[in-house]
Parts: sequence; C-alpha cells; structure tokens
Amino acid sequence: MNEIIYKRKSVRRFKKHIFSQDEIEKIRSIISSAQPLCPESPGTVEMQSNKAAYCLVFCGKDLVNIGFIGQQISLGLAQIGIGSCWKMGKPAGEIKSGDPFAISMLFGIPDEPLFRSRSEFKRKKLLEISEGTDERLEAARLAPSGLNEQDWYFIADCGNIHCYRKKPNILLSPIKNKLGRIDMGIALCHIAQESTNFDFQNLIAHPNKKGYMYMGTVVDR
Repeated sequence: MNEIIYKRKSVRRFKKHIFSQDEIEKIRSIISSAQPLCPESPGTVEMQSNKAAYCLVFCGKDLVNIGFIGQQISLGLAQIGIGSCWKMGKPAGEIKSGDPFAISMLFGIPDEPLFRSRSEFKRKKLLEISEGTDERLEAARLAPSGLNEQDWYFIADCGNIHCYRKKPNILLSPIKNKLGRIDMGIALCHIAQESTNFDFQNLIAHPNKKGYMYMGTVVDR
C-alpha cells in the first residue's frame, strides 16, 4: 500500500528554496522511474525553474497517460518531502518538446502542510462515484481532480474495475474533455499503486453507465 495516497494534499505555497544538484538528481530519478500507462505514447516531461518556482511541463497527445505518469511523480516527490500541485496554465518558459503542451505541475519545498488526515479530504462518497466492492476504489476516490469535481465513475465486477468519465455539456466540452482524461489517468495511478498486478485494457464487452463515457477496464489477472 502506498501510504502517501491516504495523506497527500496539493501544495500551492512554496518556500524560496533553490534545490541543490543532489536534490535535482533525486527529482530527475523520480521522473525517469515513472511508468507510462501506454508505452507507445509516453509523452515528455521537462523541468523548468526560475526565481519564483519550479515546474514540470507535460507534453503529449495521450492525456490519460500524462495523468498516470504525473501522479506517480507527485507521489514520489511527496515521499521525499517535496510538495506539488497540478496547474492548467502554460508556463512562461520555453518548451523544447515537439509534442503538444498538456499540463504543468508546480513543485517545491512546501510552505504549508504537506500531508493531512483522511478526514480532511474533501471528496465525494464512494457510493456517489462507484458501485460494487473493491478495496482499490478508496485510493481512486482520494485522487485529485480538476476543480475537485471527480467526474469519474467506477464499476467493480469480479476483480475488474470498469472506468468511466462524465459526459460534458457542449459548452464545457473542450476543457472538460481535456481535464477528464488527465483526471482519469491520475485516478488510475492510485489504483495501480494499490494493485499487485495492474493491467488496463479497452474491452469490447463492458457495462454501460448512463451519462458517462467508458474509458477502459483495470483487468484482474
């Protein structure tokens, strides 16, 4: 079990701290060790820094994959005392990647608590976002999401977890489609952290959920 999942929080205030070369190498090691959900389209992660803050820039077309990789990095940073938060805005620095910009992540030494108790999480109840029984659903419930809306749904079925995201209305489709995919990757990262064997597949036969779009299934194997 990854205990960080059950106490992490998004950190938005950072101390003025310049990371040493040794610290930078530890951060780069965490980045390089993150495993993609889809090896065929891993995307890229760039580190930027200025006098105000440090930032990771995620580029790529597979947004679920980016959420999956980025949340692994966020959890890894928390394990060595570094706070982070997802940020939609494009950073001011030059982006070297040829892939399209997806999202960024601010990080640094926290100037606020890095962890919280389980009771301090502001999340929907499991019954609102899932059906069926699987211990890993609690880890998914505690995952961060855009505007903390948790626009996902999970159906646990005989060891499988079918994953869905809410259909956005027409006006919000561009931003919601982007956030929804990244958020799904973040939730899948939490499920993967709690899985002995993790395998995510698109199944032809799967339950339908009214008002939601099927994203794939964590398959029992």
